[in-house]
Amino acid sequence: MLAREASGGASSVPVAQPLSREDLSILALENATVAGHTCKVILVQGQLDPARLRDSIARRLDRAPRLRLRLAERDGEPCWVPDPDLDLTAHVVQSGTSGAGDDAGLRAAVAAIFAQHLDRSRPLWRIDVIPGLAGGRSAVIWRIHHALADGMTAIAMASAVLWDDAPAAAPRARAHRPTPATAASAGGPHLLGDLRSAAREAPQPWHRSPFDGHIDARRSVAFSTAGLAGLRQVCHATGGATVNDGVLSVVAGGLHRWLEAHHGHLGAVRVKVPVSLHNAAGPGHDGADPGNRDSFFCLDLPLGAADPLDRLATIRHATRVRKQGHDAQHLDACMRQLARVPPLGHFAERVLSHARSFALNVSNVPGPRQPVRVLGRPVVAMYSLAEIGAHHALRIAVVSLADTLNFGLVADPTLLDDVDQLAAGLHAEAAALTACLPAG
Repeated sequence: MLAREASGGASSVPVAQPLSREDLSILALENATVAGHTCKVILVQGQLDPARLRDSIARRLDRAPRLRLRLAERDGEPCWVPDPDLDLTAHVVQSGTSGAGDDAGLRAAVAAIFAQHLDRSRPLWRIDVIPGLAGGRSAVIWRIHHALADGMTAIAMASAVLWDDAPAAAPRARAHRPTPATAASAGGPHLLGDLRSAAREAPQPWHRSPFDGHIDARRSVAFSTAGLAGLRQVCHATGGATVNDGVLSVVAGGLHRWLEAHHGHLGAVRVKVPVSLHNAAGPGHDGADPGNRDSFFCLDLPLGAADPLDRLATIRHATRVRKQGHDAQHLDACMRQLARVPPLGHFAERVLSHARSFALNVSNVPGPRQPVRVLGRPVVAMYSLAEIGAHHALRIAVVSLADTLNFGLVADPTLLDDVDQLAAGLHAEAAALTACLPAG
């Protein structure tokens, strides 16, 4: 239920911001069994006081103005409005979850928190602090509704309000990255590019997914890590593959190991790979960009190959074709055109989210390049979690922190009851791929 906002001209009336097409699509996906938020699980060395964290965020909240927005309804349409009564005591709290001392207890606590829907009468984010973990650690569980922020914006928000301010450094030049318009125009004739992209991104109903089934509201989570430097080196040494190619190769190898243990079919699994269409966010980025600005492409992860380098080479070729064809940009432009005719836009979105369109969503967002702290305490790990969808019992989100890649897995335990084994397979595959580094 959305609060109604008057549309008169009084100065006290909040300024309404219409929701983007992406925001509306995400809200439409949320229901009794699917929550619409993403989550950052941040492990801090030391004990965190929720009251001190709340005060710190309050002093810096103006750096991330989207955190003040709540949903409302104006003239029959949902919109964002600033919340004049923002109460941070309802947004930064000590978790009531008990028994989270060890790793298994922490995963259970995170899963229980993750399954809870955010309160739509307030700004759509909440931080649960879990103190007293093994090794003297605390956990910060930060849920942000995906309609409010995508992965890139959420990382910018963390930099704005959560991480301790780093000492000022001399600015350095940033490599140019093309804007969506530049990338799309570089792809040659627009119609031909659209047709080729559509052929690659079209649903493939002959593909079967090992994660297709009716999901319920419960969740299980698991975590895995890999060294970023080693993965980057092996990617560079094998024909210029990207880190994201390496991430997809690790996922393919982990699925290979998991399916082999379950006597499953070792063919291919079609994955959806989100692509950020934000302009490059440099120093001083304050998280004020629109909450969602992304697209995606799909590809088949090869599971049959036993050699990690063969998998990496196959994936590198597939992603290069899609990048050179600007599939994500063409798909975004096509969906925006279809959205002008709502029935066509809604139909296209349903088709592209169908279980046979892809089996698994794998996202990868760059996090802080240097170690970070919260209230003076070092962050020792950070994982990203993203919600599964109807008939998609597993989702994998990856985020980097300094020299570590962190994999967060969310699953429906009724359909996938051993997600921790899959996480272990990812760790083993990352080690196997890194071991392929040429000697010397």
